[in-house]
Amino acid sequence: MTGSLRGAALIWMTALLTLVGLAAMVVAYVYARSEAAEFLDGQLRQIALNVGTGPALAAGPAEDLDPEDHVAVTIWDSAGRAVHQSPPNTLIPRQARPGFANVTAGGESWRVYTIGDDVRTVQVAQHETVRAEIADSAALSAAAPILIVIPLSWLVVGWAMNRMIKRLNGLAEEIAARSATAREPILLDGVPAEVRPLAESLNGLIGRLQASIAAQRRFLADAAHELRTPLAAMQIQIGNLAGADRADRDERVAALAAGVKRAGALVNQLLDLARLDESAPVTNERFQLGALLLDCVADSAPLAEEKGVEIGTDFDTDATIRGVEQEIRSLFVNLIDNAIRYTPEGGTVDVALFLQENRPVVEIVDTGPGLPKGAETRIFDRFYRGAPQDAPGTGLGLAIARRIAERHGFDLSVENRADGASGVVARVVMPAEANRFGAS
Repeated sequence: MTGSLRGAALIWMTALLTLVGLAAMVVAYVYARSEAAEFLDGQLRQIALNVGTGPALAAGPAEDLDPEDHVAVTIWDSAGRAVHQSPPNTLIPRQARPGFANVTAGGESWRVYTIGDDVRTVQVAQHETVRAEIADSAALSAAAPILIVIPLSWLVVGWAMNRMIKRLNGLAEEIAARSATAREPILLDGVPAEVRPLAESLNGLIGRLQASIAAQRRFLADAAHELRTPLAAMQIQIGNLAGADRADRDERVAALAAGVKRAGALVNQLLDLARLDESAPVTNERFQLGALLLDCVADSAPLAEEKGVEIGTDFDTDATIRGVEQEIRSLFVNLIDNAIRYTPEGGTVDVALFLQENRPVVEIVDTGPGLPKGAETRIFDRFYRGAPQDAPGTGLGLAIARRIAERHGFDLSVENRADGASGVVARVVMPAEANRFGAS
């Protein structure tokens, strides 16, 4: 269960003040006990030095004095006889040595001071409880203000927390009132400094969500536009089947089957893009890159044969890489198929694997017409197709390849050849720290 900020603040504040109060009482008690002992010892000394045998002594203690506050005075003469005992019923043994001592007599603790000469010995004693009472009183006096502050702090902290929570409630109400399509950022006026990073993060999240929603809308619009054409063509072909003769019907059925195949391929690519847009973590499968590339070339061989394009391989090394094997296979199949589709009959597509600065690099080089001017910035856009426009395809292959490369941390580039020949080179550079070279 989520705790309350207000309750937690009050509890911690109360605990802190209580500990401070207890510490203040202990320190005050120790200090007051020491000061009281020093002061009262001085009194005992003064009494012992000034005591006499005149009328003041004989009068005895005042009747309104607390019995515990009585100072016991005993005087012995040179022969050891007690010539004065006040109060009479208090018998404290005579101390053998002069000075201060702690004595227990009659079941009570006393602080005793003894002084003497050849004529007489004076012993003055005081209850230890008197000293303790003075120390306790001083400690309470020191801690009382803190003890009073504790309930007051409840009120002050509670009032401050209520004001802060009221501002947070306003922020929560503003967020709750927003619609799913709201584009305006959360206003930061009046937001506490401690909560401002959270509000700023929410604004960043809102921006990313809006960008994602806009991308999805564009994607759906483009997908609907791209699907409309093959579906309309299939509907026309289905309608023409009714009045066609047998020979013409076979041709139309073949065209219809090709249209269904293209539509199915487009739907599969759309599903691949939707799946790749998810933020699922990439798993760490280990596999041989060279063997994977050979499989990809074999998969694309029928298309190359159909178009009359020669496809070759040139592997200078091998590498054991980590990633989602099926996704990486799709990455290279899309790049190879894209090169074959845009390469005219009699052209070549070469797939090379080599090391560059200890990083595995795959290059797919074709002899097609190359990218038209300005296409480099749009080549990875969904449904974008470079020249020639009559080349078969959906315009999604490179978009899928780029998304897979991003998920695996690969660098992917597609650009015109720099050796003066016509064509395009697609290059995939894999990070060295994520790969191990040689046989595993």
